[in-house]
Amino acid sequence: MNEIREIVEDENKITTVIADDIEFRGRLVFKNSLKIKGFFEGKIETKGHLMIGQEARVSADVKSGVVSVNGAFNGKIKATQRIELFNKSVSNGDMVCPELFIEKGSVFNGTCIMTEKP
Repeated sequence: MNEIREIVEDENKITTVIADDIEFRGRLVFKNSLKIKGFFEGKIETKGHLMIGQEARVSADVKSGVVSVNGAFNGKIKATQRIELFNKSVSNGDMVCPELFIEKGSVFNGTCIMTEKP
């Protein structure tokens, strides 16, 4: 699990970062990796890796390969690979995924439907 944590925190390995001073509303579509450190509201679609930073506030409907939550998330997530909820994260909403990792100290309020891996 340390390998996942390292990737989440090393911004040099991330394709795009939405900085902590940015507020964005709308639809995001991308292919590789994206880390949100600011505020986002809307829809997100990717086959890649979405990372929600510690200070981030995200309210969205998400379709992604992998989603890693370190901050605050409200909405729905459908992940084809896995969802990771790290320490001090707060997630409210419904999730659909084949793998779910919940680290001690995270908060999850909602439902999770486990699917088969593709």
